[in-house]
Amino acid sequence: MDAAFTAEQDEMRRTLREILGKRCGPDEVKAAVRTAAGHDRELWQRLAQQLGLPGIAVAEEYGGVGCTPADLALACEETGRALLPSPLLATAALAVPLVTALGTAAQRSGLLPALAAGGLTAALAVPGPALSTALALTGDNTPGEWAGGGRAGGVQARPGEGGGWRLYGEAAQVLDGHSASLLLVAAHTGGFARSRTLLFLVREDAPGLARSRQATLDETRPQARVQLRDTPAELLGADADADADADNAADGTVLDALAATGRTAAAVLACEAVGAAGQALARTVEYVRQREQFGRPIGSFQAVKHRLADLYVHVQAARSAAYYAAWDPRQGGLALAQALEALRITAGEAIQLHGGIGFTWEHDAHLYFKRAAADELLFGPVHRLRAHAAHRSGLFTTPQEKVAV
Repeated sequence: MDAAFTAEQDEMRRTLREILGKRCGPDEVKAAVRTAAGHDRELWQRLAQQLGLPGIAVAEEYGGVGCTPADLALACEETGRALLPSPLLATAALAVPLVTALGTAAQRSGLLPALAAGGLTAALAVPGPALSTALALTGDNTPGEWAGGGRAGGVQARPGEGGGWRLYGEAAQVLDGHSASLLLVAAHTGGFARSRTLLFLVREDAPGLARSRQATLDETRPQARVQLRDTPAELLGADADADADADNAADGTVLDALAATGRTAAAVLACEAVGAAGQALARTVEYVRQREQFGRPIGSFQAVKHRLADLYVHVQAARSAAYYAAWDPRQGGLALAQALEALRITAGEAIQLHGGIGFTWEHDAHLYFKRAAADELLFGPVHRLRAHAAHRSGLFTTPQEKVAV
């Protein structure tokens, strides 16, 4: 493994940091999240046109930059530093890999160029608070109960009378679902006896689609409630044959694609969390150098130095894990657990070390605290990320169970 960054990667990170430094300060972030879109549309278009950010990991034949998911992860470290509110995660880390893996040739040609250019944004709609399970980050996604399991609840799909599909149900926590032009909806079809999970494309103007933005702890991660009432949808990928074997094959392909997307998204999220943790630490170090108590900067006190040193170790260890996961996404779950824990600890200590002013809800330190808490709710918690990684690696498998396998 060559851990050194290329000149192109360094230039991308430098340019992105420069742009975000000018356009994405704490005040700009707070203003952007209160818009109808939940992000700065002008900045999003600039990042798309100047850096090709949404299309970094999209193949050149579809209008993308043609880089690897590792480059997207490194870019997200910079967006994490600025707590950039944008559709980048939902579009580039979740939707694009699924369209690439499952879409037909016509769907890839029709959707990927627009997604790469930033003109089309997308969101993954998973029923209930089950996004981490659907992506196989905190549990096995194959049973399918997370999407309704063929019973009442979740999102159900049935063939339409004139062809196509119709969706019924609700997804309550859809990341960027209020503003996305395209929804990728996970739904069950086939009833209880032949239940299978498939992905469907739903356009923003589809009849029967109702979306409402939800109040969230972290406004930089906007979420929406999506309701589907006899909504026409297009199956993502080729329609399976009617026989049971084809149904099972389609189901397995979709679940495998979701799990693969989850591994890559975990690496991206880990780098993003490391960027946020590093910036929270940097801002805290700057503050303790300036804030004086008893006639000297509080950063000169030994107890404060020790706390900052511990935070530095947490952040650097998480950064190493995140970079490794960017190179090998199979380690994404563990890297994400370490990065989320580092962000939570660093954000909490940042509030403590800012003293009384840090405890005011309006202080900038709370932006990082909210991001840490919200990300762990969406993609964690940390102990479940680690437990699932241990289960997959067979860490707690007994010798008898290994022989049986």
